[in-house]
Amino acid sequence: MKMNKLALYALLAAALGTAACVTVGGKFNSPAANRLEPGKTTQEEALKTFGQPFRTGVDSGDAAWTYVDYHFSIFGQQKATDLVLRFDQNGILKSYTYNSTEP
Repeated sequence: MKMNKLALYALLAAALGTAACVTVGGKFNSPAANRLEPGKTTQEEALKTFGQPFRTGVDSGDAAWTYVDYHFSIFGQQKATDLVLRFDQNGILKSYTYNSTEP
């Protein structure tokens, strides 16, 4: 009987730990953001470097690609990294924004 209770508590702890964490987006090559060159980097190069964006849209008439990698936990560990690429009408990088909670 003690073993059954112990197993039940272990199972409950594992279930709570799993339910207490949320991940949004996915890993992308965030260190490569340092190599982005507005006026030079193409959409094709960005796609090869970072993969498919989490979402796409339009920002002031320009194509905007967003990459996100968010990890949230009720236990206080939160990590967030995002990259927004803005391309002109010719598919050339116009500007980008990179943010991270990690140094």
